[in-house]
Amino acid sequence: MLLRPTPEPVKRLAAALGSEEELRRVKTAARAGREGARLQATFWVGRVPVRRLRHATYRRMGMRIGPGACLHRGLEVRAAHNVRIGEGSVIGFDAILDGRAGVEIGRHVNVSSGVAIWTVQHDHRDPEFGAVGRPVTVGDRAWISFRATLLPGVTVGEGAVVAAGAVVTKDVPAYAIAAGVPARVVGERSPRELVYKLTDTRPPWFV
Repeated sequence: MLLRPTPEPVKRLAAALGSEEELRRVKTAARAGREGARLQATFWVGRVPVRRLRHATYRRMGMRIGPGACLHRGLEVRAAHNVRIGEGSVIGFDAILDGRAGVEIGRHVNVSSGVAIWTVQHDHRDPEFGAVGRPVTVGDRAWISFRATLLPGVTVGEGAVVAAGAVVTKDVPAYAIAAGVPARVVGERSPRELVYKLTDTRPPWFV
């Protein structure tokens, strides 16, 4: 069998990739490309105008969605396989669920439109501006109001309320009402015997 000589451009590329630094750069670029493709895929899924189809696709991506839960259109999800949503919970329009370090949302939780739940952020003390992350947990029947933001590592307790526009940087106790930037406890939800089910008011199929 006659072997053809290796073209010069291929030789140069092979030599360049032989260095450890170049190999690292190529691997980093490939990883970023895969992550970008996954993010773009979930971005488009969030705009599918049929809720049942959206839910089915999210489940194929590894997201765990409890019975009766409702994910509205415009949802942006990162690392769907690390996101768990409990029975009857509602995720509003144009919300963000960053599952890279894990997001767990309990039963009959109301996550309003425009809410952002982040589990990974840059470390401003790192000379290389690296990323750090911790999971976020939201307890049963909590209410995260319009455009509130939950930052990495926080837990919102059962029945708690986070007011519109609040930025939660530390845990919110069960049945507490938190508001402000950064959020602080300003009241308490009463009564505590919450029995409502958000599945009782499901929106139309196309929402």
